[in-house]
Amino acid sequence: MAANLDKEAYYRRIKRLYGNWKKGEDEFGKVDAIVVSVGVDEEIVYAKSTAIQTWLFGYEVTDTIMVFCETKILFLASKKKVDFLKQVAITKGNENANGVPPITLLTREKNESNKPNFDKMIEAIRGSRGGKTVGVFSKDKFPGEYMKSWNDTLTAEGLEKVDISAVVAYTMAVKEDGELGLMKKAAAITSEVYSKFFKERVMEIVDADEKVRHSKLAESVEKAIEEKKYLGGVDPSTVEMCYPPIIQSGGNYSLKFSVVSDKNHMHFGAITCAMGIRYKSYCSNLVRTLMVDPPQEMQDNYNFLLQVEEELLKELKHGVKICDAYNTVLEYVKKEKADLVAKLTKNLGFAMGIEFREGSLVLNSKNQYKLKKGMVLSISIGFADLTNKEGKKEEQKKYALFVGDTVQINEEEAATVLTPVKKKIKNVGIFLKNDDEEDEEEEVDDAEELLGKGARGAALLADRTRNEMTAEEKRRAHQKELANSLNEEAKRRLTEQKGEQQIQKARKSNVSYKNVSQMPREKDIREMKIFIDKKYETVVMPIFGIATPFHIATIKNISMSVEGDYTYLRINFYVPGSSLGRQEGNIFPNPDATFVKEITYRASNLKAPGDTSVPSTNLQNAFRIIKEVQKRYKTREAEEKEKEGIVKQDSLVINLNRSNPKLKDLYIRPNIAQKRMQGSLEAHTNGFRFTSVRGDKVDILYNNIKHAIFQPCDGEMIIVLHFHLKNAIMFGKRRHTDVQFYTEVGEITTDLGKHQHMHDRDDLYAEQMEREMRHKLKSAFKNFIEKVETLTREELEFEVPFRDLGFQGAPYRSTCLLQPTSSSLVNVTEWPPFVVTLDEVELVHFERVQFHLKNFDVVIVYKDYNKKVTMINAVPVNSLDPIKEWLNSCDIKYTEGVQSLNWTKIMKTIVDDPEGFFEQGGWSFLDPESEGSGAEEDSESEMEDETFNPSADETEVEEEDSDEDYSSETENSDYSASLGSEEESGKDWDELEEEARKADKESHYEDEDTSNKKRKNRSSTLPPVKKKRRS
Repeated sequence: MAANLDKEAYYRRIKRLYGNWKKGEDEFGKVDAIVVSVGVDEEIVYAKSTAIQTWLFGYEVTDTIMVFCETKILFLASKKKVDFLKQVAITKGNENANGVPPITLLTREKNESNKPNFDKMIEAIRGSRGGKTVGVFSKDKFPGEYMKSWNDTLTAEGLEKVDISAVVAYTMAVKEDGELGLMKKAAAITSEVYSKFFKERVMEIVDADEKVRHSKLAESVEKAIEEKKYLGGVDPSTVEMCYPPIIQSGGNYSLKFSVVSDKNHMHFGAITCAMGIRYKSYCSNLVRTLMVDPPQEMQDNYNFLLQVEEELLKELKHGVKICDAYNTVLEYVKKEKADLVAKLTKNLGFAMGIEFREGSLVLNSKNQYKLKKGMVLSISIGFADLTNKEGKKEEQKKYALFVGDTVQINEEEAATVLTPVKKKIKNVGIFLKNDDEEDEEEEVDDAEELLGKGARGAALLADRTRNEMTAEEKRRAHQKELANSLNEEAKRRLTEQKGEQQIQKARKSNVSYKNVSQMPREKDIREMKIFIDKKYETVVMPIFGIATPFHIATIKNISMSVEGDYTYLRINFYVPGSSLGRQEGNIFPNPDATFVKEITYRASNLKAPGDTSVPSTNLQNAFRIIKEVQKRYKTREAEEKEKEGIVKQDSLVINLNRSNPKLKDLYIRPNIAQKRMQGSLEAHTNGFRFTSVRGDKVDILYNNIKHAIFQPCDGEMIIVLHFHLKNAIMFGKRRHTDVQFYTEVGEITTDLGKHQHMHDRDDLYAEQMEREMRHKLKSAFKNFIEKVETLTREELEFEVPFRDLGFQGAPYRSTCLLQPTSSSLVNVTEWPPFVVTLDEVELVHFERVQFHLKNFDVVIVYKDYNKKVTMINAVPVNSLDPIKEWLNSCDIKYTEGVQSLNWTKIMKTIVDDPEGFFEQGGWSFLDPESEGSGAEEDSESEMEDETFNPSADETEVEEEDSDEDYSSETENSDYSASLGSEEESGKDWDELEEEARKADKESHYEDEDTSNKKRKNRSSTLPPVKKKRRS
């Protein structure tokens, strides 16, 4: 036989088996010999006899009888199998074979009686210990004459049979590192197939409203494991299903692994899915419940189920009795939700390995076995027969919730989950649009078919306007509710903060010398010259014949000039009332004292007879040294200021495991040094460590990360992991609250010298390579993120910006794409980055919203009124509605106005007198309704010449407007932006109306009067014939 046998593994495992047998615990103490007989039966998938063979040899060896005696081992098999087993029978020169009983190989004769061989084996059994009892696996019954004759021989000899299935299972349950590696791989493959195939397929079915039977969906999962793309590059021949996938929905649930997916159609409610994949004979298991539009009660029950699983994971540790772990979880359910105890599954899982389900190691209330480090369990917890109070149809009234994972038992920590598939409600809940909205859309489509071509455009326009107005009304109603709660919440918050007095940090007083004895006794001082004491950072100046010290911090600036024969040195000092820029130097310990504002010294440039040097040399030296000392002092002060308020971080706990999640060849922003450097980012126990090629280290702890943002490279030239921190960290002598790691995915260059051709092979190859590189990078980053989220038990979650909701704006100097995430508004591809936490936002105000302007500004006001407001300038006006819709969905109040406001004054007024501000109506002053409609009408009438008036009658529209609307491609009016002026000129009006309708539908941008005006212009200014301007 060509197959190789892992001899080392065999010796290790046979020693473990004999060691447990010698201890004599449980059934092992009752047997004199162990008999394992394996026949041929294609229908048997899991059997203890074949499992022990796979465990010892790595293969199933059929038609083989193994007899384990106290001092020797006998194998009876065919000639080919005997040749295979010779690899372990010959033990010469192998140290690991020490202590292993010698093996006797007997060759089976196929056509003749095996009585001589049977007799040798019976003799060996009789000679082992008492020779009366044999340990067997009583459930394993293989068909065939060969097996029958052997069993008859055992019975005829009168040997007592004892079932040793449980004790052998307990021996095999603790996995070696190699076995754990295979089980982890199996669990990873199961996770991949579930995430990339099953979950995506269910989403497609729900999205397309398909009717698919459970059995068909289960079959498609089985076929998916034949494709390498779902297996993480593993050979499909080494992968098989542990059992046919079990998919259940529509009220018919059985939370067991012995059931089969029925032929009913999948119901869009609670959909349970159980699947397990076997890799190189080792099993894994995964159970999840997907929920389509789950009611709140279902969500609450599901969240509680996840809490129950967390409790179970905490209990599953080395040395804990299985029954104790089960009872602890049961008590937790009784304490938290007693009504669900009866609905809980009767067992919470089982041990798993070569066999999928180990019947003797089931997690229930009676099992006395203790858990051991290295065991792998399949845990599965569910609530069955739950009632959906909101259910109307029969299949909606009953539902079940079922979750399960493959877990590994540790020494002291909670069990490790090997199937890291996300299971929070946001990951398994599928939330659809309201039925009302769908009905409205269907009505529109029906109307389109029924109406004639002439009346179709008008009917669609009216219908669309009606629908959009209802959406706008809903938005306004919601905003009104938010406005009421906003003022109340802000008032309450300010009342709570009232007691907290702001402690203004006193600036340390810079005293040159604490007593006279510290004054230097230099010659220059005695000669009434300027002297600079570098040690105490002090300038000693002669004033009215007295040497007077001034600390360097009191000097504002100095200047030196040469006029004729004299050099002048002018020194300006900080005094109360002088403008101090951004420094805090205006806090003087004694502001009523007399201050020197400036001093000018004059010295001759001419050398007098007898002088050793020119008198002005002293001023020149003083000027130079004062500048040096001042620079050094300011640098030190800047560093100290950077360090002020820095919260001391915990130390990073380094995980020495080589399998830590790691990303290589990344750049860090901001740079550690002047020149940017590559490095690697590695995830450890409680944080990340970035190590540059030069050896610089930057540590970011998980508990200090406010937002972890993953910006994919779709439409970008870099791929970014960005961390927005709760407290600033120091590196490169500066404090930073935003740190990002990125790598470039493409060159931002174009070869202008080369003749461009769309079919150029080099260009096509370069594009293909870039596409592959993007895909490779995205996969590497996603893989890193998934591993980190698993490592942190999803305490750290990466947010991905929603590019579809993004809008252009200029938060700093340049315009960039601002994109919302689930909890923030960000731009992390440009530097400096822009990150706004939505939970900290009080309200958003739109400034300069006027019809004749193409852009407007966004002002973000924070709940902390002492924080400066954030301005985003030059946002295109066609983004206004999508932004409103997004803010409304996030429950953030927004207002709009035509003017730009002085926010510094507004916020100062609020902070100075918050009670007065809220007594006068609070933030309602920003609402246009509160300003009165008259003001709006006036402003609109002033702009009537430049833009149309929405409230005016159609007859007032001037004919020139049609030329403006449809003039040229260069005029970026609102109308041409929404209607696509580049395509208009070659199409007739019916086609244009159809295009406009589609564009409006896609962008949700409403402009009823633009369409009305277009139709009016069509009838009044253009001839009633189809006219084409270009072929």
